[in-house]
Amino acid sequence: MSSTQACVSVIDDDAAVLRSVGRLLQAAGYAVQTFSSSQDFLTHPDGGAPGCIVIDLSMPGLNGLELQEALARKADCRPVVFISGRGSIEASVAAMKAGAVDFLTKPFDERQLLGAVGAAIELDRASQGAQAERRAIEARVATLTRREHEVLVLVVAGKLNKQIAAELGTAEKTVKVHRARMTRKMQVDSLAELVRTWTSIQPPSASSA
Repeated sequence: MSSTQACVSVIDDDAAVLRSVGRLLQAAGYAVQTFSSSQDFLTHPDGGAPGCIVIDLSMPGLNGLELQEALARKADCRPVVFISGRGSIEASVAAMKAGAVDFLTKPFDERQLLGAVGAAIELDRASQGAQAERRAIEARVATLTRREHEVLVLVVAGKLNKQIAAELGTAEKTVKVHRARMTRKMQVDSLAELVRTWTSIQPPSASSA
């Protein structure tokens, strides 16, 4: 586990469940925040630590599925684990289709909940790590000059220095200089690594060029 303590937010209108789940998760080493309603939770800012959200399905006001939808609209990507005493197959299918990690029926085994929470937090750690890497790559790209960026795109597209020079209307030796500077700024050691790095920050539908 990372040195950053993971935080689990628990939302349930049943005070007894809220208390018992909170104690269980605290005993397992997590930082825990408890909320008796979806509305209370939505007014509380995300602290940014790796974590997940445990949501009761049936609550007055915004129910669990509606809260899940509200989180999606806010682009809150923390993984969700549902708990429910009256869960239907339709509700569980809807929750899982919307990205829930697990759907547990009360009374659930403590090991089941801890397992689901652990899996959810690992997903969030991986997601945060990928986002941090993306930001780092984007910061490197931002240091490139306009010409270095043009060279990068053409190199990734598979163009040779001679072809790049012809396309940009410059000398091949000039392209080599720009390419060397671009490679250094992008912190890569090979063409394959450059391609992987550049591709990793492109939208899924975009081409490498």
